Amino acid sequence: MNKLLIVQVAGLGYNFLRDNHGCDWRGLKFRSAQTVFPGVTCTVQASMRTAALPEKHGMIANGLWDRRYLKARFWEQSSRLVQGERIWQKFRENGGRVGMLFWQQSLGEAADVVLSPAPIHKHHGGMIQDCYSRPAGLYAELCRKLGRKFSLMNYWGPLASHKSSAWIADATAELLDDSEVAPELCFTYLPVLDYDLQRYGTGHARSRKALEHALKQLDILRLAAERNGYEILVFGDYALEDVSGSVIYPNRELRRHEFLSVRDVDGMEYPDLYSSRAFAMVDHAVAHVYVPDEADIVGVAGVLRDLPGVEQVLDADGQDDFGIGHANSGELVLLAKPGSWFAYPWWRDGSAAPDYAGHVDIHNKPGYDPAELFWGWPPGSVSRRPERVGGTHGRVGAGHEVAWASSVLDGDYGSLVDLSLAVREYIEG
Repeated sequence: MNKLLIVQVAGLGYNFLRDNHGCDWRGLKFRSAQTVFPGVTCTVQASMRTAALPEKHGMIANGLWDRRYLKARFWEQSSRLVQGERIWQKFRENGGRVGMLFWQQSLGEAADVVLSPAPIHKHHGGMIQDCYSRPAGLYAELCRKLGRKFSLMNYWGPLASHKSSAWIADATAELLDDSEVAPELCFTYLPVLDYDLQRYGTGHARSRKALEHALKQLDILRLAAERNGYEILVFGDYALEDVSGSVIYPNRELRRHEFLSVRDVDGMEYPDLYSSRAFAMVDHAVAHVYVPDEADIVGVAGVLRDLPGVEQVLDADGQDDFGIGHANSGELVLLAKPGSWFAYPWWRDGSAAPDYAGHVDIHNKPGYDPAELFWGWPPGSVSRRPERVGGTHGRVGAGHEVAWASSVLDGDYGSLVDLSLAVREYIEG
């Protein structure tokens, strides 16, 4: 039975790799491919496991808008959020085992090995750091072998660093070395590039240092694959671009035109999503705008189309052209101009910011917030200054190609969906 290790490296853009290292790696050569739209983590991972676009699998962003609860839900982990047949279905039916390490929406997945962060948030603040694993004792056993636990603080927030990827790489290698548990098809994830590319952009020395860490971790995984009879596929999920344009605040504009309502809670402004006529769920260079009343769509589109930094406002037909025409998508989808990105705040006066604005709070914030990668004021809080962000992603097309290399797949695959189809063919063969 064919054995394959698939390594997703967050932010491994082809141009960034070529310009800062070159495309040769341990006898393999990195090539370029187009990512899927939008180029964000959950969308790409869903496409890689289904060989489909978001119009089919439904992961239209890192968050989803629930039209029943009138709430944005980011980074939810249920595998049932990803629709469609998995590329490994026949492989598993024929006795192959599948593992997913640190992939989003992996809990409850049709896989034999699962490992994913799953902290317990305590009632009066703080959390118990832990990881969900299947088999149940896998995480504890990996911690014992490695001599250290996985730190969620290194995975996201101001302390996010190469240390989280180092743990994942070492844990993946340990898993492959254990023939009784190791799955024949194993997906793993290295987020090391993502942090400093977002903090500082593509030309900063810290971003180049992050690439050095990524390549060292890939070396660990390549050696583990070789000594255990695995072929390897490494791919980037999206390419980051430098922030050189506007930070775009669509919810401020919606509020100014009375499409978005807010409620005052002890001087803090929270969105009143129950009475709002429009809300923008932002995610890097893309924003989904939800407009409950069809009669408001044209007006909302007109307001947002003139917002500095907005390149396109996609209606239903335009979304079909981008492969994102799904019921989960907004009535409108905004695409930022090169170098611009969307921030979620609806307030203008910093004293009116909601409580979660100054904290790492990926589940309560109704939009992606890369400012969480910086410390803020007072000490212990995270930044509330989106203008500090140096890199963004989500756009596709020329200049946004991702890098991939494989010891077994050989061809010019135009997109990550094509690459996923090639994986399915290989494991079924």
